[in-house]
Amino acid sequence: MKFIKETQMKICSRCIYDDRIAGISFNEDGVCNYCIQTDELNKQYQPGTKEAEARLFEIFDKIKKEGAGKKYDCIIGISGGTDSSYMLCKAIEWGLRPLAVHYDNTWNTAISNENIRKITKYCNVDLWTYVIDNKEADDIFRSFFLACVPEFDASTDLGFAQVLRDACAKYKIKYVLEGHSYQAEGLSPQGTNYFDGKYIQDIHKKYGSVKMKTYPLMTFTKFLKSIFFHRVEFIRPLWYLNYSKAEAQQWLQENTGWQYYGGHHLENRSTAFLHPIYNPQKFGIDNRSWSLAAAVRFGKMNRDEALNIYHTPVVPDPEIVAYVQKRMSLTNEEYEMIMNNGVKRNWRDFKTYKKRFEKWRPLFYLLAKSRRVTMSFYLKYCFPMPGSK
Repeated sequence: MKFIKETQMKICSRCIYDDRIAGISFNEDGVCNYCIQTDELNKQYQPGTKEAEARLFEIFDKIKKEGAGKKYDCIIGISGGTDSSYMLCKAIEWGLRPLAVHYDNTWNTAISNENIRKITKYCNVDLWTYVIDNKEADDIFRSFFLACVPEFDASTDLGFAQVLRDACAKYKIKYVLEGHSYQAEGLSPQGTNYFDGKYIQDIHKKYGSVKMKTYPLMTFTKFLKSIFFHRVEFIRPLWYLNYSKAEAQQWLQENTGWQYYGGHHLENRSTAFLHPIYNPQKFGIDNRSWSLAAAVRFGKMNRDEALNIYHTPVVPDPEIVAYVQKRMSLTNEEYEMIMNNGVKRNWRDFKTYKKRFEKWRPLFYLLAKSRRVTMSFYLKYCFPMPGSK
């Protein structure tokens, strides 16, 4: 705990989040609001209990019943990472008939592509892949880089979400199973990881040069159409289970030949640039805190061990910077200027749907309870933060 004493930094008494985390607050016992949020999710989902398992299998029975006679009864997004790969394998074990869906932002690593091939082959499932035009993808990434905002990879996350909804409409499937676990990753702080369709659109309009034609932009209208017309439901089975990412990785390696890619979301080159290089160097943000804090909250790691890892600098892959510069058509001078110019913007500096999400909070609460939107969307996007427009 020497680091904390020397810096006088206020740190959560339970996890490792400190007062540099956007939107953080502490109660009288020094516990941060993100830990309290996790406690509320634990009360609601009761992960690892017989009651939670029973509720989950009731959902599966409904999926199977409504999907009877169809080739697929659900959709699972797959990236080649741990959680989505494990989710697909578990779905087969549970007797579901998923269609695997992948959004290719054209920045995949070879390990990611090979993992997807191995997992879909092991599960004997069909794979539907949507590929964006590579020049268009590069221009969107370049726009976010020039905008000097921390959500460099926002277009991938939102694009993937829209592709999942599009696949549901195309194949007339209502259910999407997501491999997200708040036990393994927590819920990312809103102030450093916000994105929506309007945000992406506004940044690209200001800094982009290649017209969006193939990018699956999730507009507010498309969002509502998927919710009310296609009636898509998002289920996160890992929220109901006592999930361990380390155990999932070991199982995948032993049973499918799946290969670990070296770190938090490093299966794609955009996140391999975002997490170890761009956010730490440009914004002083270390997103390892999400999974480390979650590991401490759920007893997967002791607090001192997590703090020691967190305060050990990441050694980035030097080839990633060269790759990013080439894809975004940036000279060394242009790249260094952006990384070191001191300009730091965020979602509050651009147009977003944030106020609309807040205004519609009662509706989104009902939609979250019926799984039409995820509970994490409701908790993260539908409440105001100081300084938001």
